[in-house]
Amino acid sequence: MIRNIKVEQLEQTPIENQRIELIERKCIGHPDSIADGVAEAVSRALCKAYLEECGVYLHHNTDQGEIVAGESIPHFGGGKIVKPIYVLLTGRATKTFDGINIPADSIAVEAARSYIKSIIPIMNLERDVIVDCRMGTGSTDLRDVFKVCGGSAIMRANDTSFGVGHAPFSETESLVKGVSDYLDTVYRPKNPAIGTDVKVMGLRDGDAITLTLAVAMVDRYLADIGEYVETVERLKETITEIAPRFTTRKVHVDVNTADDLTAGSVFLTVNGTSAEMGDDGSVGRGNRCNGLITPNRPMSMEATSGKNPINHIGKIYNLLATQLGNTCVAEVDGIEEIYVRLLSQIGHPVDQPLVASAKVIPKPGYDMKTIQPAVEAIIDTGLENISDITEKVVRGELNTF
Repeated sequence: MIRNIKVEQLEQTPIENQRIELIERKCIGHPDSIADGVAEAVSRALCKAYLEECGVYLHHNTDQGEIVAGESIPHFGGGKIVKPIYVLLTGRATKTFDGINIPADSIAVEAARSYIKSIIPIMNLERDVIVDCRMGTGSTDLRDVFKVCGGSAIMRANDTSFGVGHAPFSETESLVKGVSDYLDTVYRPKNPAIGTDVKVMGLRDGDAITLTLAVAMVDRYLADIGEYVETVERLKETITEIAPRFTTRKVHVDVNTADDLTAGSVFLTVNGTSAEMGDDGSVGRGNRCNGLITPNRPMSMEATSGKNPINHIGKIYNLLATQLGNTCVAEVDGIEEIYVRLLSQIGHPVDQPLVASAKVIPKPGYDMKTIQPAVEAIIDTGLENISDITEKVVRGELNTF
């Protein structure tokens, strides 16, 4: 099978040589990330239920969820929620198949509540959050497109859309993602006053990097404003200490720059998320599937989370493009940067994009004539094995935000 794969040299200043670079990461408790995580948890739960009940994955898309902020009265030593967060589950799901009824709405609600509990274990799910399911069923044409192509096991694309990926991460991208991961896996378990709602904004100006963090602090673990200040300062010091793991550049760290200590106005929350006190969230409004928001790089605006992992191009091609970029950098010598773009046509096999485009910035001294065939082979193999993306998503092995 001959695929339309185009590899070309990109005449562009590499990101590390550009003066200004901006990167953002919305951590797991940010309202947009909560929406993404819930949508993805619902999709995975439906996939598992469909396979168990019917033996096949069935059509669904749960990428239209919303987080409507509640209201809270935080107070040092412990405040209270006065209006619960409202989680709206929308989208489409298959609810009957060959005479089998699938309780899709109940599955979705259970998955959403379980996910929220996993990322904000201190939240009282009976009091602090309402999960409302309003999923419908898919349109006939999209359900028909979900069927395989003749006797092949390859699905047909449900949309004319594209996915984008780049590799490798720059130092600043690695720093922003690395700080987020460190907070989630190492720092917060030992410092519960740090909430899960953290936004990390990175600015590199030449060789100087400024990290600006907005960190929701948890009131029950802080006795007073003095302890709040101490916790913020300790966090700044820790991030400054770990920064050299990711970059050789000088890093300056600011945390909660909107705080007014004189007035006692600080980023204090009951459960560690701004979703309890004024910030709404939407699926697809936050991180791309590589975990970052990168305005210096090409990006797809598709919401990856919640789309079905079987034939929804907005999910599969974004994940695959990112994977292909990383594989090319790891296995092909001489790549400074690579950008992969995959474009589908609705109704056509997902392993046969209208075009698979790779743009490469070679390292000095390397020739595109040696890079091009190796990149083409990696992309061709990735498309041939595109169904691997589905299984990895269902098993939770690929992050979507």
